[in-house]
Amino acid sequence: MQPTATVLVYSDDANTREQVRLAAGRRPAADAPTVEYIECATLPAVLSTLEERVVDVCVLDGEATPAGGMGVCRQIKDEIFECPPVLLLIGRPQDAWLATWSRAEAVVSHPIDPTTLADALAGLLRNGHSSELAGA
Repeated sequence: MQPTATVLVYSDDANTREQVRLAAGRRPAADAPTVEYIECATLPAVLSTLEERVVDVCVLDGEATPAGGMGVCRQIKDEIFECPPVLLLIGRPQDAWLATWSRAEAVVSHPIDPTTLADALAGLLRNGHSSELAGA
């Protein structure tokens, strides 16, 4: 049976969450696992999901309000034991330096380019959890 990875997508904007799902698809790369998406529109939903479920990668919208993805990333890196890798969506390429502060492992800028997003997500799935997924 093909392993499945769980990807949490956080944005207060349903269109942004949909763009992420459509851009990456069910399988972001041929050598990546299939993906199940969990969509969260609020910070409390993100925190409860990370407490209750195993999540392989988080995709966080840096432009979300009232809790932006950069701050959420920093918070979960501090508070969640064995926090999954984070792909941060940023509004401007110039904001990439802030990802260093937030401790995100990957950054993609808006507007979302499907190839760039799928490549970044597949890279995190391969690097962060390939051994766990192989055993699933």
